[in-house]
Amino acid sequence: MATLNISMPDAMREWIDAQVQGGEYANASDYIRDLIRHDQRERDAVRLALIDGEKSGRSSRSVSDIARQTKRRMKRG
Repeated sequence: MATLNISMPDAMREWIDAQVQGGEYANASDYIRDLIRHDQRERDAVRLALIDGEKSGRSSRSVSDIARQTKRRMKRG
């Protein structure tokens, strides 16, 4: 396994330490690896959504209609 040394503000290190102390992560490396896995999954999901969008063809909705619908969906959770 490779080693990576990084610098960060104290507040970020304190956040990482708090996550580890919460018991979900064994150590800081475990937490950082989980963040990277999450980022990879999110990027893959966006890539797949873009591919699906391209395959679906043209929409009859305007960009503002799509934005309004998305904002409503986000407010609902």
